This record gives sequence, structure tokens and C-alpha cells, in this order.
Amino acid sequence: MAQPTPERIPLPVYALLFAFFLTAFAKIGQITIIGKQVYDMTGRELDLGLIGLAEFLPAMLLAPLVGALADRVDRRKMFALALTGEATASALLFWYASTDPTSVRPIFGLVFLFGICQGFSTPSGRALPIDMSPPVLVPRVVALEHVAFQAGLIAGPVAFGFLFVVGEPIPYLTAAMTLASAVLILTIIPSSPVRRLETVGVRQAVVDAILGMRFIRRTPVLFAAISLDLFAVLFGGAVALLPAIAEDRLGVGAVGLGWLRAAVGIGAGIVAVTLSIRPLQRHIGRTLLAVVTLFGVGTIVLGLSRNYVVAFVALMVLSGADAVSMFIRFTIVPLATPENMRGRVLALENVFIGASNELGAFESGVTAALLGLTGAVVFGGVGTLAVVAVWWFCFPALRDVDRFDEVRDPRPIE
Repeated sequence: MAQPTPERIPLPVYALLFAFFLTAFAKIGQITIIGKQVYDMTGRELDLGLIGLAEFLPAMLLAPLVGALADRVDRRKMFALALTGEATASALLFWYASTDPTSVRPIFGLVFLFGICQGFSTPSGRALPIDMSPPVLVPRVVALEHVAFQAGLIAGPVAFGFLFVVGEPIPYLTAAMTLASAVLILTIIPSSPVRRLETVGVRQAVVDAILGMRFIRRTPVLFAAISLDLFAVLFGGAVALLPAIAEDRLGVGAVGLGWLRAAVGIGAGIVAVTLSIRPLQRHIGRTLLAVVTLFGVGTIVLGLSRNYVVAFVALMVLSGADAVSMFIRFTIVPLATPENMRGRVLALENVFIGASNELGAFESGVTAALLGLTGAVVFGGVGTLAVVAVWWFCFPALRDVDRFDEVRDPRPIE
């Protein structure tokens, strides 16, 4: 008997993945250089944390609105328009950096503007690959999405580090290449129509946000997975302190910093490629908790290291562990969410992700100001391990997930 032919990933998804690479290349490279420039200007770890806070606040404030929009409008157009806004913010950063700036306040303002645009781009962009893929292909598509993202995460900081040496404003001009991603997104035609909700308005947006929060809270696996990311990475936000670690502990400049930031992408990229070839099939919940534990251990090693190679390897290990965690969570969340609620749930998840990453960066900056650089990073790693221990005992619904199919919920929720 002939074996059934496996479904192929639709061509529009590949175009979308290339757009994700371009946006990751620009975003991660740019935020690396922003941290370097701000730390060069002030020498304060707290300012590195304030960058994260400026990037996070818009996503938190806009979550009800952008979630409602992502479920009601063409997500391609919403994503492309948001990317155009990000490119505009990058162009303004280029202009300001060209004026030999002495104040970091305009930089924080432009990061806030970038965060507003990112608040719109994330839920629409996150939902698009799922919209365009047959359900059976979702784990593979999510893995390939991570490959595209991690490729940008590797190439962006290295390229931007070299460009910063050539001329400090140049990286920001390169970051404006997200405009090319916006054009590419608009050329993509979905292979099948995606259902949209019909009503819209501020009141309805608030109702949508409440429904989304209720759905997350009443779905134990979703609540556990999203909150695990919030608290574990909130404590382990050491990557935000890399400009200070590179200069004060490792004695390297912009190029060395770029390679350190690229180590995050290299570790995660190796894992992402592996998962795209052999996606996880079994013991999903326990694997998630195990890799978050490894993330915490890698963070502690990074905090204690004064050797560049050891720090580089520690970043690869912790980022590889985080890549597995992201793959699992990014697969569980859309599978466990009905299609017509996906925008709302992903917008709310984006708040949690932003709280863990950008707000985690703020936490790291404040902690570094209080405990010193080493104390802040080690404290974060220990905090991550404590979170894993609590989640192991308090959330058996997540711990005991064996296969992704177990979390699928096809029921529409109006």
C-alpha cells in the first residue's frame, strides 16, 4: 500500500519566513547598538534597563486594541503597516545619531515609538504563519519560523557591530530595511481565506481583551506556559546587560559585543534548525521545564564568568535552551486557541513576552544598580530555577503534556 504524500508547506509561508528573517536582522541588530550607544553615553546599567521598559510599555498599553484589530482586519496589511512604522523609527534614530547626540532621552522616546509599532506587528505577524498552514504542519512551520528568526538574531548583531565601528549612525539606516519586509508581506496571498470577526470599536476591544484573558485563565496549559515565560525570563534577563558585561567584565568593544549578542542567535539557531528537521514529539511538558532549568544555569555561569569564551558558550547554552522553550510555547499557544481568538490571545501573550524580555531587561538594570553586575545576573539565574520548581508542583496540566495534539482545541469561541 502506497504511503500518503506528506503535505507541503505553502509557498506564501516561505515568503513570510524570509520577511521574518529581515525583521529579526534589523530589530536585534538595532537594539544591540542602542544598548551600546546608551551605555557609552552614560555608563549606567540602569539606562540599559530603561531601554527595555520603553520598549515594553506600548505593548502593555495597546494589547486590548491590537488584539481586537488582529482578529478583524487583514493581518498582512496590519503587519506591513506596523513594519513601516518601525522603519520610520529607525530612520529617525539614524538622523539623531548623526547629530553627535549628548542626551539619551530622544533615544528612549524613539524606542518607545518603535515599541508602539512592534505592539501592532507582533500579534498579526505571529498569527500569519498559523493562518497560512494546515494544522498538521503547524509544528514544522513554527520551527522554521524560529530558524528564520535565529538567522536574523545571528547575522544582525555581528553586522551591526561592524557597521557601528565604521560609523555610529549607519546601523540605524540599515535597520530601516524592515520597509522591504513590509513590501514583501503585501505581495503574499493566503492560500485560503481566514475568518474575521465583524464588529469593532473601543468598547468591543475591551470586551475582547477580557474574553482573551478569561480564555487564557480557564485553559490551564495556556496559563501555565505563558506565565512560566513571564516569570522565568523576567528574572533571567541578563542579555540586556551585555553592553556592560562586554565592556566592564570582558574588556571588548562593539565588535566583541556584536559577537556576544550573536552567540545568542548561534545557540538558538542550532536548536531551531534541529527542531525544523526533527520537531519534538513526546514529553513536551517535562522538556519545557527541563530547558528552562538549563536557561537558569546558563545565566548563573554567565554572571560568574570573566572569560570571553566561557561567556560566549554560556550565552549559546542558555539561548539554545530558550529556543526549545519558545518552540514549545509558540506551538502550544496557537494550537490551544481557536482561530477567531488567535489575535486577541497572541496580543495578550505578547504582553507577557514583553514583560519577560523588555521588563526583564528593566529588572536586570535596576538589580545591577543595587547588587552590581555579577549579583544581578546570578540573582536572575537563581530566580529562574526557583520559578521552575514552583511550576513543576503547581501546574501538572503543563508538566504532564506528552504530545502537542493533546492541547488542540478546535472549538470557536465567540
